[in-house]
Amino acid sequence: MGAGVAHLTLMLASKKLFITAVEPNYSMRTLGRERTEGLTNIQWEEGTGENTGQQSKTFNLVTYGSSFNVCDREKALKETARILKKSGWFACIWNHRQLEDVVQNKIELIISEYVPAYKYGSRREDQRKTIEASNLFKSIIHLNSLVIHEQTVQECVEAWRSHATLARQAGEKFEEVVKAIEKYLISLSRKNITVPYYTNIWMAKLI
Repeated sequence: MGAGVAHLTLMLASKKLFITAVEPNYSMRTLGRERTEGLTNIQWEEGTGENTGQQSKTFNLVTYGSSFNVCDREKALKETARILKKSGWFACIWNHRQLEDVVQNKIELIISEYVPAYKYGSRREDQRKTIEASNLFKSIIHLNSLVIHEQTVQECVEAWRSHATLARQAGEKFEEVVKAIEKYLISLSRKNITVPYYTNIWMAKLI
């Protein structure tokens, strides 16, 4: 759900799973299709977490890769339960940058200059209470792991250009923010940027 430009989709596809990638944004869905062209185990559909357009009791696993926070989470959990097979699993996943890192801290300061009220919302919350409150899932598991990711400056800039939370809140200033981040990263005179993340996953089994 919220497959975007296929970052998680490509990783799941490499495990030889059969995947339905659901994405509401036409441009992102088009790019996702282009990036997965030739992979026969992926089909793309238009839909949202609250209204997937998928048949009931169809899937073994429903995943949200950095997209659960942009849904009405209560409605999205009900829809997830509807399309899951018996004993199927739900998972929501985020990569949380370590904001204490010097480079990431500076990027946060740049963002706050352009978008003073910038907030991460529910994407950095513990999702357990929301999942429990639905009364639809059990066996909630939280997985957390430190990941050190290395990107070229341009890859890092492109990652920010696809950052939906920043895009929504920055509005017309979005491109200015991205360019300011790019200018800062170039000023570091590094070929590659090391980005420390905590990958957080909450999984739960359908009751």
